[in-house]
Amino acid sequence: MVAGCLTHQAFVSTSTCSKAAYRRRLAVVRAAAEPQPAATSRRDALRQAVGVAAVALLSRAAPAAAIDDEEQAALCDASCASDLAGKERVTTASGLQYIDLVEGKGLSPPKGYQVTVDYVAMTPEGRIFDSSLAKGYPYQIRVGAGQVVPGLDEGLLTMATGGVRRLYIPGDLAFPKGLPAAAGRPRVAPASPVVFDVKLLRIPGVTDDDEDEA
Repeated sequence: MVAGCLTHQAFVSTSTCSKAAYRRRLAVVRAAAEPQPAATSRRDALRQAVGVAAVALLSRAAPAAAIDDEEQAALCDASCASDLAGKERVTTASGLQYIDLVEGKGLSPPKGYQVTVDYVAMTPEGRIFDSSLAKGYPYQIRVGAGQVVPGLDEGLLTMATGGVRRLYIPGDLAFPKGLPAAAGRPRVAPASPVVFDVKLLRIPGVTDDDEDEA
């Protein structure tokens, strides 16, 4: 009849089951249902392992968050930037504005020709979102072929080799869909103005021939 004491209902309906027997049996059942110390230890160990892994991931992510704060190579340094306020911007019919930081001495690129450039692309606040200097190699562009944003295309066509120019590109000549944020790179909102510093290094097949003749 002890088996009949496993539930409270059996205890009430069975006269041969005493309260003491029921309580003893109930205590045994509850003890069996409680987690064992070993299981608790495994859970604690698992929690500790997860905590350690989370700390490790955060410590690895910390340097990436600081990329945007590091001093980056520029075509216009702090001294150059401080002089910009006193220089007049040239404004074209499209709304593009520019300032020549260094006047080029070579030829201007014919439309459709490939050119080699260095560039630093920034938001109007000066946050860099792309840079050939950071990548460690110059960029090849076929000017006037729509390979880059219209404002950069237009600005390059009137530059001379060796020149450095700051382009103030309005939103309709920049990135119509914007650019998403990435590690160390700010978001560029759709159709927002951007700033490009660009240096025209050479025009392969044109300036190279001139250098050979010289």
